[in-house]
Amino acid sequence: MTRDFVADLHNHTIASDGEYTPTELVQAAADLGLKAIGVTDHDTLHGLDEALAAGERIGIRVVPGVEVSLRFRREFFVGTLHYLLYIPYALLADAEFRQMAMAIFSQGRGVGLVQARVAAINEEFGPEGKTPLLKRPLTVAEVTSLAPNVTRRHFALALGQNHGLDRSQINMLIGNDSRSYVPSGIDPSQLTPLLHQYPQLVRVFAHPAAGSFPGESLYNEVLPPIETVEILMPEFLDENVLGLDGLEVHYPGHAPEHEQLMAVWAKKYGLLMTGGSDCHDRVDRPLGVAGVSEAELEALLARLM
Repeated sequence: MTRDFVADLHNHTIASDGEYTPTELVQAAADLGLKAIGVTDHDTLHGLDEALAAGERIGIRVVPGVEVSLRFRREFFVGTLHYLLYIPYALLADAEFRQMAMAIFSQGRGVGLVQARVAAINEEFGPEGKTPLLKRPLTVAEVTSLAPNVTRRHFALALGQNHGLDRSQINMLIGNDSRSYVPSGIDPSQLTPLLHQYPQLVRVFAHPAAGSFPGESLYNEVLPPIETVEILMPEFLDENVLGLDGLEVHYPGHAPEHEQLMAVWAKKYGLLMTGGSDCHDRVDRPLGVAGVSEAELEALLARLM
């Protein structure tokens, strides 16, 4: 297979939801003849040390990063978008950075997400809420006591058993179309302190057009259409909250016309053009199907040195 790219900058390992170990991913990239491989697991830095060590041993550059899940609750969009942070090599040795980053990322999953969802339910449906339905506030403890990994089912059990709600009432509180629904990920404002304290991070909007892929696509997930992303772009560009240094242009879930549009956006806003396969496994979402040119790789690496 002839490739028009030299580096694949968006990939996952078993540190999040990928099939490869970090070492296996790096070796697979080397076997494909790539010059560099990005390791960007969801909401975690775990796996980067192993990947970097493997890169040194195997002889391929590893570009360290993380794919941060950002939740949005707007009238026109409730859901999660992804934000890639590429990390300068020196910064990975900073223990304070790692501790701060992981503490923030963890708020978008596990107990942190449960807390956000409980707060939203009480704000909307609690005794003092906009639509009072609960006789007393829902507590985090009554949900987390049901399981170590809380799911929607455990919210339903707590609301039914402890608050006497019927199925239709429960769906009103926890359904995806509920006014109190909180998607996974962190609110952009929760990430702001990290970005301001470490401005050397390279900030990239991940797969912005994948939600508009025509037809079926494994890369679409539940992403919004490009029209929604365009409305949200000013929030991403706002240096007081997030800010952007790059746009993921090359992506297997971008139709050709959308990749061309993303290139126009990158030029319009003065952003780096990045890209990658978003590899999760060996078959359905494999490595080495999208990436960046030599010039695009060098432009990113210049920011990471």
